[in-house]
Amino acid sequence: MTNHIVLFEPLFPANTGNIARTCAGTNTELHLIKPLGFSTDDKHMKRAGLDYWDKVKITYHEDLPSFMKTIPDINRLYIVSKFATHDYSDADYTGEGDHYFLFGKETTGLPERFMQKYPENAIRIPQNDNNIRALNLSNSAAIVIYEALRQQSFPNLARVHKYEFDKLK
Repeated sequence: MTNHIVLFEPLFPANTGNIARTCAGTNTELHLIKPLGFSTDDKHMKRAGLDYWDKVKITYHEDLPSFMKTIPDINRLYIVSKFATHDYSDADYTGEGDHYFLFGKETTGLPERFMQKYPENAIRIPQNDNNIRALNLSNSAAIVIYEALRQQSFPNLARVHKYEFDKLK
């Protein structure tokens, strides 16, 4: 089982860099759906991901339909949206097969017609809609992937690590 974070037409290199760093730390694959709002050589994106870029498996897709053709099981596609009626924490991420978490563009989200085609796949992070339009993209990706990993018992992740200079000792 592999988890995948999928970004639809991401605009801001810092968000994508932060998400790439989260992917490196969680053994999560990253998918970027074009067009991108930045160059992958962008210094801000590299700075946000620090020196972890070689630890992330990144797949580029020309467009949303191209990405959708790669999904082996549509029931393992989770569309993260403030318009969803199901909480992200209520979904079951323990089933066999890969799990794909699709996030929309920072400014406009995912296309409305696409969203209407897959309403049962949509999950929501609870938020106060009177105060904000949406949570930050990289924060949202981290929230969702860690819930999936928690349900999966954090596979291949260190729960404890011994450091030479342990600040707790």
